[in-house]
Amino acid sequence: MKKETIGMAVVIVIAAIIAAIGIATTYPNPWGVSGTGPSIGNMMGPGLARSGTMGPGMMGSGMMGGMGMMTIYSADSQPISGTDVRNRVLAYASQYYPGAKIGDFMEFSLNYYVELQDASNASIAEILVDRYTGRVTPEPGPNMMWNTRYSGRSSAVSVAYNMAAAKSKAEKFLEGYLPGSAILDTMQYPGYYTFDFGRDRIEGMLSVNANTGAIWVHTWHGQFIGE
Repeated sequence: MKKETIGMAVVIVIAAIIAAIGIATTYPNPWGVSGTGPSIGNMMGPGLARSGTMGPGMMGSGMMGGMGMMTIYSADSQPISGTDVRNRVLAYASQYYPGAKIGDFMEFSLNYYVELQDASNASIAEILVDRYTGRVTPEPGPNMMWNTRYSGRSSAVSVAYNMAAAKSKAEKFLEGYLPGSAILDTMQYPGYYTFDFGRDRIEGMLSVNANTGAIWVHTWHGQFIGE
């Protein structure tokens, strides 16, 4: 390979790294909390299925860091208890949104998934807790990129797909993604919908953008363990 070609490749890689860092650091952190506060890692990995034009979430599909996917554990590491997780989430939720409470609560091999609700039981945000370290973070993907009220990207966005239409989109996608699977549960968040899916039992989650119909698979959970 010519030196000029190698030099150009190095420049492109460096530029991509700088751009990624810029994207991550410009995301606002309104919580101002250390330790269990929000963190943003690299935006990497598959998970976003686009339909039509590029809508919100066009930068990638899996934001890692503090989510278990890039964490190294010691061989004797043990998962933290569900009770500890709930306590951590409740402490975090009061900073995330006054009066927020726990809704759906699911355990995966890499993390706990927690739905936050407001006083009227409306879903407002999705939270992850690392199953081994106990680190609490906003869920990456749709929760950060598509949430039109409770994220740094809050905005007024028209709703082109209601729950029924979004579910139909998800079911069509699952025909190819995981043949034989079905939608097992539904949740509506500001700007998007999240669905549990699987064959007889939960095997994963995906979200559908309420404006574009784009589908984002939650690839960061690992194997489903229980609720």
